[in-house]
Amino acid sequence: MAKISKKVKTSDLDLKDRLVAINRVTKVTKGGRTFSFSAIVVVGNEDGIVGWGLGKASEVTTAIAKGVEAAKKNLVKVPVINGTIPHEQAARYGGADVLIKPATPGTGVVAGGAMRAVLESVGITDILAKSKGSSNPHNMVKATMEALLELRDAYTVAQQRGVSLEKVFKG
Repeated sequence: MAKISKKVKTSDLDLKDRLVAINRVTKVTKGGRTFSFSAIVVVGNEDGIVGWGLGKASEVTTAIAKGVEAAKKNLVKVPVINGTIPHEQAARYGGADVLIKPATPGTGVVAGGAMRAVLESVGITDILAKSKGSSNPHNMVKATMEALLELRDAYTVAQQRGVSLEKVFKG
């Protein structure tokens, strides 16, 4: 299936950032050990817009700041209906395999680690999510984002098929 571009502009958005993971990398040189840090960050307005970014620097705070800037550059719009998603969706990125299912109001976000950060940043309040495979936060974030990007609401389906909204539910 062709990738659908759902890019969003950053102006006039109240974005909140969440730190998913920090990784310390050690480089051994002639002069001793050199530490550098990578931070994976998710930003979202908790109303259907989310993005992720990776920042690398010699200090943790700088790496987080770079991650936030990178995340703001690739924001996407996700269909959120009454605090949940329109349909079940599975996605895979690298070794990470994720499954997300809509849930009834009051269920909460049943997800762990990196998936929870992404889903809460989108603004989803009720969802069932399962990670099958690698728990690597980088691949988990990317797989979750891929699953969210493949979601389509009924209005979008009707537009793509060129039929009325009522016909989507009857057919």
